Amino acid sequence: MLKGLYTASTGMVNEQRRVDILSNNMANAATTGYKKEGSTSQTFEDVLAYKIKDTSEANMARYEGVMNMGVKIGETFTDYSQGSFHETGNTFDLAISGKGFFNIEFTSKGTEEKPGETSVKYTRDGTFTLNVKGELVTKDGDYVLDQNGNHIVLDPTQKYDIDRMGIIRLTDTGVQQAQIGITDFEDYNFLEKYGETYYQPVEGATQQEADAQVYSGYLEASNVQIVQEMVDLIAFTRAYESNQKIIQAYDQTLDKAVNDLGKV
Repeated sequence: MLKGLYTASTGMVNEQRRVDILSNNMANAATTGYKKEGSTSQTFEDVLAYKIKDTSEANMARYEGVMNMGVKIGETFTDYSQGSFHETGNTFDLAISGKGFFNIEFTSKGTEEKPGETSVKYTRDGTFTLNVKGELVTKDGDYVLDQNGNHIVLDPTQKYDIDRMGIIRLTDTGVQQAQIGITDFEDYNFLEKYGETYYQPVEGATQQEADAQVYSGYLEASNVQIVQEMVDLIAFTRAYESNQKIIQAYDQTLDKAVNDLGKV
């Protein structure tokens, strides 16, 4: 069978995957604290170069078909660069300038974990508010944690100010009430995305003190650049169409070989 068919098909699959990731970025362009995703891929030459230097396997004869001649789909990565701030005027809308994440006690809704099971997640989405009990929560009702891992409970009848250290103080007296918990990690490669704006550490993740400032009355917008995403979408679509035309050309060649040359 003509190997070009399989080579072009890997290109189509790879471009479709890139379009799917890009579409998710565009859908979350207005999501507070969202970090855009990207994907990697390797050409046949790159994979072959690694394979030649691979000493983990004994030398043995192999058929050419063992290695795919097309593109190798790589991994999905997250761009953690900071998004722009926009002012809301709400005291409990918070944005982090620098590296770090808000600590959230997440309660499972039963999608990936048991319903009601709690765990600590991390987010850059600082859309917080006080519930009727005076507990500081996210827009989904999950508890915001302080620097000691406890719930933050305030008097909803009082007014508060939040400084750059994330310390919550009474406006009238300046008495400290709590401090927003912020955690950073040495290597973000040991973080995996949970939902759209939550992250959770995996084995090997190491926490460290965050070098960040908290801005009250602001929210961090998504770092997705719509214009760049549209340009990439056009490029990915053109690449997909190019591979599609290659398959159509092979199909026409095979049609002639089977139906026309076979009659000679």
